[in-house]
Amino acid sequence: MENENNIKQLHRGLEERHITLMSLGAAIGVGLFLGSASAIKLAGPGILLAYCFSGLVMFFIMRALGEMAIQNPVAGSFSKYAREYVSPFVGYLTGWNYWFLWILTCMAEITAVGIYMEYWFPDIPRWIWALSALIIMTLVNFIAVKAYGELEFWFALIKVVTIILMILVGVGMILVGLGNGGIATGIQNLWNHGGFFPNGIEGVLMSLQMVMFAYLGIEMIGVTAGEVKNPQKSLSKAIDAVFWRILIFYVGALFVIMSIYPWTEIGTKGSPFVLTFDKIGIPGAAGIINFVVLTAALSSCNSGIFSTGRMLFNLAQHGEASNKYKYLTKSGVPGKAVLASACILLIGVLLNYIVPAKVFTLVTSIATFGAIWTWAIILIAQIRYRRGLNAEQVKLLKYKLPLFPYTSYISLTFLFVVVVLMAYFPDTRVALIVGPIWFGFLIVLYYIKGFHKKNKTKVEIDQHVS
Repeated sequence: MENENNIKQLHRGLEERHITLMSLGAAIGVGLFLGSASAIKLAGPGILLAYCFSGLVMFFIMRALGEMAIQNPVAGSFSKYAREYVSPFVGYLTGWNYWFLWILTCMAEITAVGIYMEYWFPDIPRWIWALSALIIMTLVNFIAVKAYGELEFWFALIKVVTIILMILVGVGMILVGLGNGGIATGIQNLWNHGGFFPNGIEGVLMSLQMVMFAYLGIEMIGVTAGEVKNPQKSLSKAIDAVFWRILIFYVGALFVIMSIYPWTEIGTKGSPFVLTFDKIGIPGAAGIINFVVLTAALSSCNSGIFSTGRMLFNLAQHGEASNKYKYLTKSGVPGKAVLASACILLIGVLLNYIVPAKVFTLVTSIATFGAIWTWAIILIAQIRYRRGLNAEQVKLLKYKLPLFPYTSYISLTFLFVVVVLMAYFPDTRVALIVGPIWFGFLIVLYYIKGFHKKNKTKVEIDQHVS
């Protein structure tokens, strides 16, 4: 399937609508459908503030990524920028870290598929569905990138349309009593059950880890940079659009849900999405929402396999992963890199036998730690990149981070605060144990495998050439 003569460049087969919906699909997954209930229990209605402020920080991070990606649209994106603007060592850590966090996220997603399929087939073991999902999504990733983007577009569209319908129906309930006998519910539930901050500011702070996990995936626009048509136009539009859409979907959906139902009841009587559609008399509401949530998990898993394959491809190009991962199939897909990631994900199938009840919090907190590293490196690389430009070059930038450098430092400070909070609360503290152990393993590997020598030689050659 692959040989030395194969093309070494990824195909630019993704269009603007593909990457916009792909990043929406990656970010709107279990973080909204499952994770939001956990976050609401911690913060109550105050969770809206956490989503708004976190969303603003994510906007700054995405603009920082866009500034570099539009000038230099390459596969591997932030790993490549970390390598060029910070150091080859940091680029190596960032690439493997992103691969690891998506492996973890995909394990959660394929496990979720097994849970959702139990709704229709309660007698079939969960691991069979998890394995089936993994095989199907891996096969999808072997299709040409345009076909992959098309499938992901429709996957994401199902979720987006469902959330919009839920928001519209909810607004109808709030304003005119739609499905509630004509009695408008109003928004009193936002403060009638212990106030807007029922658990104080501490509750909002405790929810930040789950809130940030919900935004994981928005940075995937950067990973698509090497395969998108017309990067300048498509990336800038997609970055701005995705931020606002995700903020509207998360904040809008949760505002409606907590206005209609007391926040103390959310998660105790089934999915609020099911309850809302059921209340206005839509037949089979539970089955419909279960299907939507199933596509959400499959979509996020699909995006994860895409991301891990591209990151492994980029690492192989720099000699920091097996050489075989840098070759492409005839359709321009890094086939062996995709297959290797899928094989590691078989561990997720195995975990369906032994996973304890708290696995969701465990996996999401470790993935959030990895995401925070990625986001912090994007900001640091952008700071270094901007400082390397003269005044004239800055004026010529096609897409800029607003209010630089203040927004960069505010965002970095916020990410640091989230890490400190993760260390403070017992349920998320494990991430600060597993994360550093993983980085320690990567550092040892970096020196044992002699990557440091290769990178030193490459830097010397580049300096000599320049």
